[in-house]
Amino acid sequence: MPAQPPTDATARAARLIATVGGLGDWLPAPGTTAGSLPATLIWSVLALVLGGPWQLAAVTIALTVAATAVGVWAAGLEGARRRIDDPGPVVIDEVAGQWLCFLVALPLAALGGVRDVALFAGCGFLLFRAFDVVKPWPVRPLERLPGGIGIVADDLAAGALAGLFLALGWRLLGV
Repeated sequence: MPAQPPTDATARAARLIATVGGLGDWLPAPGTTAGSLPATLIWSVLALVLGGPWQLAAVTIALTVAATAVGVWAAGLEGARRRIDDPGPVVIDEVAGQWLCFLVALPLAALGGVRDVALFAGCGFLLFRAFDVVKPWPVRPLERLPGGIGIVADDLAAGALAGLFLALGWRLLGV
């Protein structure tokens, strides 16, 4: 039996989630300005206000899982609605990938204060954007997966690679 088309309310919800409240439709360079940058800023605030590393890790896990799960659904519906495999305004995938970057690197980072959080988040942001734009192996092949999975999977791979480089750099430089 073929899948039922989404209701208007479901399609609107998917669009709002996929474009992060519509920002992806309005801001230039939406992957950066509407996806990665807001995700980095939100994570940075959480890193500064949460009580300790375990709370930050738990919240980062929850955010990453939630953005991934709803992102696959919303990005898939919005991509189908726009009839484009990976529409530029769909940026929930960048949010999920950016948070995964921080999650992967977090176990090796001792974040002591505003300076550490700013440096860690800034480096993570730059590394994620670089891996998301360049798409080295195995990132690019994941784009070919169908629907929302393909939209999100390459960003998760870019986030994981960026997180590994961030963790290694953080440890090697003794920050």
